[in-house]
Order: sequence, then C-alpha cells, then structure tokens
Amino acid sequence: MRGVTSHVIRIERRYVYEDVDRHGNVRIYFWRGKGHLKVRILEKPGTEAFDKRYHELVHQSAAGAFKPSPRDTATPGTFRWICTEYLASAHFRRLDKATQTARRRVLEAIFKEPVHPGSKELFADFPLERLTMKSLRVLRDRKADAPGAASHRVKALRVVFKWALEEELITSNPARDLSRLPIIGGGYHSWTVEEVAQFEARHPIGSKARLALALLMWTGVRRSDVVQLGRQHARGGWLKFVQKKNSRRKPVTVEVPILPELQRVLEASPCGDLTYLVTEYGRPFSVWGFGNWFRDRCREADVPGSAHGLRKAGAATAAENGATSQQLMAIFGWLSLDEAERYTRAAARRRMAGDAMGLLVRKDDR
Repeated sequence: MRGVTSHVIRIERRYVYEDVDRHGNVRIYFWRGKGHLKVRILEKPGTEAFDKRYHELVHQSAAGAFKPSPRDTATPGTFRWICTEYLASAHFRRLDKATQTARRRVLEAIFKEPVHPGSKELFADFPLERLTMKSLRVLRDRKADAPGAASHRVKALRVVFKWALEEELITSNPARDLSRLPIIGGGYHSWTVEEVAQFEARHPIGSKARLALALLMWTGVRRSDVVQLGRQHARGGWLKFVQKKNSRRKPVTVEVPILPELQRVLEASPCGDLTYLVTEYGRPFSVWGFGNWFRDRCREADVPGSAHGLRKAGAATAAENGATSQQLMAIFGWLSLDEAERYTRAAARRRMAGDAMGLLVRKDDR
C-alpha cells in the first residue's frame, strides 16, 4: 500500500520476528523459516507468559507441528477426508476395477470444484459440519446438462456417506434423500429394427463388427461381459458366465441358450482363442476400448447406436413379447426388480393402448 512501510525485524529470541502490518500495527510471530508455518504470539514480550509460550512453540516445532501438510493430504473433517477414508476401505476394494476407477474419477472431480462460482474454496476442503443435502444438490445440478453424469455423481455421494455413517465417521447422512435427475428421452438410444438391418447390411456375416452385434443382440450382455465371452463359456448349447458387474461383492451367474441366429454367426466368424472378440493384435478388448471401437463401427453404418442401446432394445423386445420381470432378470443379470419392471410396465402400457385404441372410435363411426 502507498505510504505504508513494511519491514521484518529479527529480535533477540531465535525464530521470533516482529512484523509491522500495513496499518502500522506490530505483530510478533514464531517462524522457523521456509517450509514452516508462521504462528502468531499474542503474549507481551518480556513477560513470563511470553517466555512460556515461546518454549512451547520451540518444542512443538521441533516435533514437526508447524510443517505444512502435503498439498494432497486431506484435512480431517473435510469432504476430501471422508472420501479418502472410503477409497481406502475394504468396501471400496471389493468393487470391480472398472467401478473403482469410475467412482474415484467422480469423487476426484468434485474435489476440484469451487464451492461457489469464482470462489477459492474448493469442495475438497469443505467442512463436513457445513455439508448439507442442499450442498450436494448443487454438486448434482452442476451436471444437469449430462443427466447420466449427474446420476453417477449422486450414486457415488450416496455410497460414500452411507458407508461413513455405518463406520460412525459421521452422525447423519446428508445424501440419504438425494435424488437423481430424471433422464429426459430415456438415456441411451435404443436400437430400432431398421437400424439393426442397416448395421447388418454394412457389416456382413464374417466380419468382426457383425460378430459383436450378434453377441450383444442375442445374449443381452453388457459390454463388460461381451469382451470376456469365449468358447470356454459354451457348453451344451448354452453360454454360462459370471457377469463382470459387482462380481466381487455380489457375483451373478448368467446362463442363456445360444440361439440359432447367434450360432450361425459364430461358426462363420474369425474368433480369438480366449475370447470371441479380439483386437487387431489378437488380444481381448478392454471394456472402454471395445465401446469406442463399436461406436466407430456404428458410425460406419450411419446408425446412432451403442452397445448399451442394443441391450435396451433386447429388453424392450423381450418385454413386448411377453417376458415377465423375473425372466428379464434371468436374461440380463439384474439383481433387483426395478430395472426389469420398467420394461414390463412400458410393454404393458403399449399392449393396453393397442387393445383400447378402438374404444376411441364412436359407435356410429365403426
């Protein structure tokens, strides 16, 4: 500031400095130099209280009390701290690797977000005592343009705080009633019959792309499972495998018959030794690598599809053909009725609408 003289004067005590602020006030600090924190001494120099406080600070600093924490070290009682504890827990380690990676990315992205637009305070350092469901809704709503990402964020927050409550690290769960944002339009695009035919016309039987389509369409598996399927899973006309999702915590064994349409494609396709689908180097696909590769094949066929969209289309078709919720759970490996009933309810509405539309016509017009 103009007109203010700022200087640092060393006085008779080692590590004790007199600092004059911009208002001309004299403040006394204990400071061991670069790499240590400055601690203000409020006691008056020359008094017994000052000498006592000085010796306390000497002993504390010798024990390393005033060395700043590493940049990425979580301060106890903060959001980063509770998440770090969760990421080091047995609960987290039991998750499959893909889920671990995705959840860690979600939480670490939250660490870097400012509490308010333009604020220097980050959510990483946000005190748990101030963290409410309103704060968590702010985090969710920042992903309003990407409802899928918002749902992943909500799920991660629910899991972390539920775990923390069970471990008695917190006394209440601010994420307990945190709801997901509705996915407008149904999320992933569900393939139409015409789009499947268009893909098949571009990628005939004998191509790797057609093999991928057949495996996804005629088994209903996720992309995390299609990359692990191989001859070792085929026995007596059936495919039997443990689905990858939640395999560490709640393994689910899926058994589905090999439909004639799929068998015909398998017999005419070049398959790998360990997995049906392999990269150009003859190795099994990674989950993310397959997803990207299959999207490229969809673009070549000029269809807006994805691997997950085929799974949705299969579930919808089965439900419309009369599959029950329990049958859908057996085919698609779902652990709860919620997902299955979403498809059966939609199929039931469609059938009822078809049966009832004739009732809209007046008797005289029939």
